Amino acid sequence: MGWQTSWTEILGFVTGAVCVWLVARQHIANWPIGIANNVFFIVLFAQAGLYADAGLQIVFIALAAYGWWSWTHGGGPGTLEALPVRRTKATEWAALAAAGAVAVLGLTVLLGRVTDSTVPFWDALTTGLSLMATYGQCRKLLESWWLWIAADLVYIPLYVYKGLYLTSLLYVVFLALCVAGLTGWRRALPARGVREALRATA
Repeated sequence: MGWQTSWTEILGFVTGAVCVWLVARQHIANWPIGIANNVFFIVLFAQAGLYADAGLQIVFIALAAYGWWSWTHGGGPGTLEALPVRRTKATEWAALAAAGAVAVLGLTVLLGRVTDSTVPFWDALTTGLSLMATYGQCRKLLESWWLWIAADLVYIPLYVYKGLYLTSLLYVVFLALCVAGLTGWRRALPARGVREALRATA
């Protein structure tokens, strides 16, 4: 197709697609594969001048370790029960929105002043949305898929602009997988009575 690409971008494409597919299926193997994907993207994004996205991958690796533990231990000490899918509470939304806004504002200023980034706001926006979505994914919050969908809708044209056509195509695949993940996780929600019991004990 006349695209210029690299093995780093190709490996990022493959591991990224497999990772999101496994997340949609709630398969624990998504975490180690996701960490491999983060390593490939650190190199790729640094070379493309997407510094916030490159740094974001390091945060993703730390969150992946937390998510791996959280999914297998139910997020609480002394338990080995699998973490259930649930909806995001109003207080969680407020905290995520506040943290996301601070991250986007801070990164926009930082990237604009200390790097040669040509897209500081968009780089910061995708970073903020991705961090919010990843935390929600670690806790199996249903609405984390909506945050990923919003991020992907910005990532796709951003990567085209940067000439990362294969990665842009990957995010089109991600977008479709996010819709499938949202549907699958919605079906996995506990019945209403069980949800009420979980809220009462939370």
